[in-house]
Amino acid sequence: MRILVAMSGGVDSSVVAALLKEQGHEVIGVTMKLWEGPNGEMPESGCCTASDSEDARKVASKLDIPYYVLDYTESFFQKCS
Repeated sequence: MRILVAMSGGVDSSVVAALLKEQGHEVIGVTMKLWEGPNGEMPESGCCTASDSEDARKVASKLDIPYYVLDYTESFFQKCS
């Protein structure tokens, strides 16, 4: 089964991705970018930082699974403003 795992860069989502892959599933890791700084950069503090995304990417690499950052900043801003 193909399973999309929302990866935060934390332990919980990383373990879920590893367990699913271990069970034989085709795992794809994603992080949703929901907001950005004034120059388009990912936040450096709080939720969803660049380092969180980098942690998730490293885990995905170690697990040998594809990993994507999906940019939803525009639609998230439109829905929340």
